[in-house]
Amino acid sequence: MKIISKTLKLLPVFFLVLGLTACSDDDNNYGNDPVEQDTTVIDVALENNLTSLADALEATGLVSTLQGPGPFTVFAPSNDAFTTFLNAAGVDLNNMSAAEEALVTNILLNHVIIGNNLMAADLVAAGSGYTNTAATGPNNENLSLYFSTSNGVMINGVSTVTYPDKTATNGTIHIVDTVIDLPTIATFATSNPALSILVDALAYADTGNPTVPYIATVSDNTAGPFTVFAPANDAFVALLAELELSALTDLDTDTVNSVLLYHIVGANVQSNELTTGAVGTLGGSIEADTSNFTLTDQNGRVSNIITSLVDVQSINGVVHVIDRVILPPPAVD
Repeated sequence: MKIISKTLKLLPVFFLVLGLTACSDDDNNYGNDPVEQDTTVIDVALENNLTSLADALEATGLVSTLQGPGPFTVFAPSNDAFTTFLNAAGVDLNNMSAAEEALVTNILLNHVIIGNNLMAADLVAAGSGYTNTAATGPNNENLSLYFSTSNGVMINGVSTVTYPDKTATNGTIHIVDTVIDLPTIATFATSNPALSILVDALAYADTGNPTVPYIATVSDNTAGPFTVFAPANDAFVALLAELELSALTDLDTDTVNSVLLYHIVGANVQSNELTTGAVGTLGGSIEADTSNFTLTDQNGRVSNIITSLVDVQSINGVVHVIDRVILPPPAVD
């Protein structure tokens, strides 16, 4: 499975490894014994007293999956983390409705990477990036996972690896302190620092009158699905220089809103589903060129779709990062 790496602001590798090692020195019940022959990730979960996770895997019928050949990388919630999730969701593993079982199953699969055995050192070496989990979203596409290592190993900006590298013969478990919920577009926009100006733009547009509920919409796991062509921070910086402005707030909220609408499509469109020709955004039409992987707005401005940062799939849509902000056509007097 391909890891899409985009190194952001990194701490030295040895510093993070020392931090992870320090975690394992704490007084805990998590075993660190050498791997025995034919020890699956299920066995390792039980050896490390992850009974809540084991119960959930049993209740959803996923035990046999994780006893397979793999390899698997499993971000395993601690007992406290899983209990907190179940209580908040109001789910009783012994008495689940069909909808609850489907939800818990997909959330469990959101902690599993199939076909890649990732050790903590692999994540540290990559720095940050995206990979796919076994969970599914719109059109049965696999959901993405974002990892960063600038402050320990963190998943989707919410869950931290506390005890890494619990090895099995068919994979590796990393124990995490929070259940990794199904990601939304907002999850990936807020967890990746390279998209922080986009988040600021969405929030600023929301302050208009009447308000445009961008943040609420991209955070809603029942909304959409949408496709977002997400300008990286450098794209917004270049736009401000082009317009000779110091900040997005130098523009009125209506203008920012009209710009943002040209980055959103009202359907889940993966990169392999893009076709050359007109693409209908919520703001109007732009042109896609799949040979060169570009988007051209009605002003003739060309934006490159960053090939290493496409198909970031969430439960309510997919994100493709681009290197230039798309602008609406000039207003006609």
